Amino acid sequence: MEKAIDALGSNFNKIRTGRAHPSLLDGIRVNYYGSETPLGQLANIGVEDARTLTVTPWEKNIVPDVEKAIMKSDLGLNPSSAGTVIRIPMPALTEETRKGYIKQAKQEAESARVSIRSARRDVLADIKDLLKEKEISEDEERRAQDDIQKITDKYIGEVDKALTAKEADLMEI
Repeated sequence: MEKAIDALGSNFNKIRTGRAHPSLLDGIRVNYYGSETPLGQLANIGVEDARTLTVTPWEKNIVPDVEKAIMKSDLGLNPSSAGTVIRIPMPALTEETRKGYIKQAKQEAESARVSIRSARRDVLADIKDLLKEKEISEDEERRAQDDIQKITDKYIGEVDKALTAKEADLMEI
């Protein structure tokens, strides 16, 4: 369940808000000497101002490759290079794109809820097996089920809180 929350956080980081944040570029891979390498391993990623990211590749000769990889990503970013520094302005979000990102965030939150419930189902199956093998009593089984449900509710509450925060972040102008 903890892994589902962590995965949700990293998925939310990939959803672009109006502000520049280095984690937006986490999923970008650059063709570097024949292998797909994460951008973070090839360049320094920084925030110039609230709406601009800067990418400074370690090697000057890979600047065009980095630019191409950023353009190919599905983030809708248009980098511009000035020598060895690539500047990426964050376009302002329209109402339509905000709603699309909120829809994507809701889908991510729902998949996190599904994986949390899946973990609950697996644990409940283990408890039933223990009961069948007479390793625990029915009272212990009932108590364990109640505890598992409380834990599940807590984690689903965390997902809901994260989703509410992300929605507020996306609607902020």
